[in-house]
Order: sequence, then structure tokens, then C-alpha cells
Amino acid sequence: MSRRGLILFGLMSVIWGIPYLFIRVAVEEVSPATLVFARTSVAVLFLLPIALLTTDLRPVLKRWRWVAAFAIAEVGIPWVLLGSAEQHVSSSLAGLLVAGVPLAGAVFAVATGGRDRIGRRGLAGLLVGLAGVAAIVGSNIAVTDPIALLEIAVVVMGYAIGPAILARRLGGLPGVGVMAFSLSLCALVYAPVAFIQRPAVMPGANVLAAILILGTVCTAAAFTLFSVLIDEIGPVRATVITYFNPAVASVLGIVVLGESFTVAMAVGLGLVILGSTLATRRPGAKETAGAEGPDLTLDSGLALDAPS
Repeated sequence: MSRRGLILFGLMSVIWGIPYLFIRVAVEEVSPATLVFARTSVAVLFLLPIALLTTDLRPVLKRWRWVAAFAIAEVGIPWVLLGSAEQHVSSSLAGLLVAGVPLAGAVFAVATGGRDRIGRRGLAGLLVGLAGVAAIVGSNIAVTDPIALLEIAVVVMGYAIGPAILARRLGGLPGVGVMAFSLSLCALVYAPVAFIQRPAVMPGANVLAAILILGTVCTAAAFTLFSVLIDEIGPVRATVITYFNPAVASVLGIVVLGESFTVAMAVGLGLVILGSTLATRRPGAKETAGAEGPDLTLDSGLALDAPS
């Protein structure tokens, strides 16, 4: 990997590991829907002018239905549910559980039919990853809201389905244009809800700062840098940032918010990372040739990391 690629990789590993902290801070004073509106609106102010000046948006508009589907799966539903969940669980726990996105992506790929075969190693990875998720949840079961866990499960599913739509239905379109259009749609949809749920008093400076960072750094800048990273090292290698984001989220939660981090959570994170690596790895020829039964498939595009 080039020096430029390493720098971009390091930046993205941090940028998409910090949203959990700022989401936790923001939902203390604003509703999850209001946060989604504010975050997407701030990002659109930066991305839309860039998209209009540097790309041809006509191809994006022609596939508006799939862009809308991507926006719903990747942003519209996950972001509001993640904000809701973080009103009841720690940012560290949320980040650790979202690390299971590659596992969900692998399952979704097998269910819908992708391009790359998945053999026994991939299936073993799924089981290892699920054991890791069970360890993380089990160590927090006494202090965890079951509804919050369900919300995070839907977030994980959305983060797995969104990249599938991006890879299969929106391939070849300018990334900045797709993201600007998607975020604009979400901002418009959540505008009336945000107006109804607007806070009675002006949020504190820390909340406003969190929203600003989420919109500028964690959304607008993140999408732009991720596109450059993919161009530099390719989409498959770029997905490895998925394995570093939860660690960043956990460290910030512990240092800044004083959240707990148990041995079971550490073991669970290790199992999730190991399982995700195995489940999303291309099997060798010997493995696929020796596998019994019908071939299972895995679309490598599904493993793209998702914004939190």
C-alpha cells in the first residue's frame, strides 16, 4: 500500500469510528430524527455544491429509485435507529455490535446470489462471528435494553444491504453525486419530523459541536475521502477499515464518556473481526472444489464499510 493509501486508510479508520461518541452526546438533547436531519443537512451543504460543479448528475437522476433505496437502507433507517439505540446503550457497545456488518453482508450475499463463492472457511467465519456477537451481548445483557439491541440489528442489516444496492445497481455512477442526492433525500424526508420534534430550548454547545462534526467530518468529508481511498487501494482492501472502527469507538467511549469495557467485550470483538475476515475472504480453489452441495456466493462489493 502506498504512503498516500496508508494515510487515507488511517484517517477513515478514525473518522468512521468517532460517530458513536458524538451520536451519544447529541441524542442527550435532540431526538434521533432531528439529529438525522441536522447531520444530513450539514453534509449536503458541503457535498451538493461539489457534486454540481464536478459531476454530471443526470445519470444519477435516471436511477433515482435505486438511489432512494440506497438512501433508505444506508442512511434513512439506520441513522435514526442508531441514535435511538444510543439513548439506551453505550457508544462502545453500539460500535462493537455494528462491527458485525460484514457478517450480515455475507449472509445477504449468499441469500441473494453474488459473484464470489464462499466455502467452508466462510461458513466457519460466520459461526465464529456470531459467537463474538453473542459474547458482546452476553456481557452486557443485564444493562442492555432489548429494544435497543433490536434497533442495532436493523442498523446492521441496513448497512449490509445499502452497499449491495450501491455495488449492484449504482455501479459506475459518480460517488459524490450518489451520496449528495441520497443525503438530500434524507434531509427532505426528516425535515417535517425534525420540525415537530425540535427541542424546546437551544441545545448546548457540546451538542451543536457534535452535530457539526457528524455532518462535516463524519459524513461529508468521510464520503469524499472514502471515494479517494477506493480509487487508491480498491474497494476490497478499503473494507478493512470496518475492523478498526469499533476499536476507535470503544476507546473514545471509555476515555471521554467513562464507559465500561469488559474482557468478554474484548474477546467478542476479536471473534467478530476474525469471523468477518474469514466470511468475506475469497476461498481458494481447493476449498471451493472440495465443498459439497450447491455453491454459495458472496458479492465482494457487499463488504463496503458503512457510515455510522
